[in-house]
Amino acid sequence: MKNTITHTDFNFPGQKSLYRGKVRAVYTLDNNVLLMVATDRLSAFDVVMPKGIPYKGQILNQIATKMMRDTEDIVPNWLIATPDPNVAIGYACEPFKVEMVIRGYMSGHAAREYKTGQRMLCGVAMPEGMKENDKFTSPIITPATKAEMGDHDEDISREAIIKKGIVAEEDYLVLEDYTRKLFQRGSEIAESRGLILVDTKYEFGKTKDGKIVLIDEIHTPDSSRYFYAEGYQERQNTGEAQKQLSKEFVRQWLIQNNFQGLEGQTVPEMSDAYITTVSERYIELYENITGEPFIKADLENIDKRISENVAAYFK
Repeated sequence: MKNTITHTDFNFPGQKSLYRGKVRAVYTLDNNVLLMVATDRLSAFDVVMPKGIPYKGQILNQIATKMMRDTEDIVPNWLIATPDPNVAIGYACEPFKVEMVIRGYMSGHAAREYKTGQRMLCGVAMPEGMKENDKFTSPIITPATKAEMGDHDEDISREAIIKKGIVAEEDYLVLEDYTRKLFQRGSEIAESRGLILVDTKYEFGKTKDGKIVLIDEIHTPDSSRYFYAEGYQERQNTGEAQKQLSKEFVRQWLIQNNFQGLEGQTVPEMSDAYITTVSERYIELYENITGEPFIKADLENIDKRISENVAAYFK
């Protein structure tokens, strides 16, 4: 497990600052350029696990890159280039302080709220008589405030976002429009691969010239939930659990080992054998989501590889 990247301390050309998120390290460079390194860190229940997952950063970066290329005709994005499997370079943006969560099905957080008797989520009504994993008549947008590392994202309504001045109304209407367009395209891509895009989140920012663009990851197993389309309706009819493609399997393992990120709980030990199975699952996710075979990058010296590839790009 030593051949993973869990901490970065690069010194790139023109580097001005560094921000470390839960999974990504973001380097601000000269000329309004950002360089993002997708690490192999694994976050669940807003807690970063102690060990990295081989190839996870590469997988997230390459899925996000492909999905941005597949959607750039309908929504502009921040991406300029990916000079290394773990690296994306793009325009520096001022991020909006909300995550645009969109749900096509009543799963995950929405289902948990529904089971407690809630029929409103982020100011959006959920119909009576639904079962977990049922499809909504039309997708619902349930925003969340963006959390700093270690904090939990919180549900918030469209009205509260605008009233509190978190996002100006004219900008928020653009975010909603882009969110629906991206989810429609993502759903079409998923359907072509025998999958259902259940729910996902998008993040947006504004460039120096005032253009709203998609930033961060898109349609990855860390930001999205997928079901296998084959057998979906049969499983709903019989009350079976849906076959998922997401990092939900990690959350379930943690729950089984008495960890949900609550105060006083300890992250369970992840053996090398278990980490290998997680890595294999992420590769499976990549191949199903992209429809392409996964090509493993060289892990012999990841830091050196990244430094050399970035240097070559800027030359």
